[in-house]
Amino acid sequence: MLAEGGVTVGLALALSYLKIPIAALGGSIDFVMVPLIVFAYRWGLWQGLLAGLAFGTLKFFLAGGTAVNWQSMLLDYSVAYAFVGFAGLLRKRKNMLPVAALIGCIARFAIHFLSGVTIYAEYAESTADFFGLSVATPGAVLFSLVYNGAYMLPNTIIAIVVCAILIKPVELLDRF
Repeated sequence: MLAEGGVTVGLALALSYLKIPIAALGGSIDFVMVPLIVFAYRWGLWQGLLAGLAFGTLKFFLAGGTAVNWQSMLLDYSVAYAFVGFAGLLRKRKNMLPVAALIGCIARFAIHFLSGVTIYAEYAESTADFFGLSVATPGAVLFSLVYNGAYMLPNTIIAIVVCAILIKPVELLDRF
């Protein structure tokens, strides 16, 4: 399991260099979630979370990650990719790899969305002061939804389609 986890993180990191950038501030279309999803599906939630955490952290430091502060680095890289590990909730359930991909992608999107309405709302001047607390306005919520959806929707579709193609090979691996 540990060796497969290392290969998974390495493969995802290599795939992170093959991307189509789609937003000036960040976000791209790529295949990095597929190995993480397959690993989580094969080994389970906790192993998937750890592999995603390792990948997200390495991606920030080795693949040109950008962040406005340490909180955005943690949320947009380490935590967001760790949440792809939620695909492990469907561990070894027959023919459920595409559904596991959907779960992992939705979990990652949720973290990016949260980052957008908390951290990046301040920089988009879409916050209101509420008794000294910075609160996202509906504009910040809409911005985060559209911005993060612009790259997460294509990535989700790609992950689901590739995982649908990989159902049989992945299930064959479990026999060994």
